[in-house]
Amino acid sequence: MSEPNLDVRDEPPARRHELILSTYHDLEPGDGFVLVNDHDPKPLYYQFAAEYPDRFSWEYLEEGPTVWRVRIGRPAVAA
Repeated sequence: MSEPNLDVRDEPPARRHELILSTYHDLEPGDGFVLVNDHDPKPLYYQFAAEYPDRFSWEYLEEGPTVWRVRIGRPAVAA
């Protein structure tokens, strides 16, 4: 099963982080989504690292120059 895409390229910049974080919060442990953006979302990575240390995964799938795709996940809870 493929993971859903969250394409924020047409969203106003002020709304993007809110939408992305809301999507992350809705994930079940072990799930993820693919963020599609028009620039490198590196500041978002730093926000995740500060607010959710060790509670997210981040994998670049495509790195520009016009489209960036990043898989963002919520790791499964260890038993």
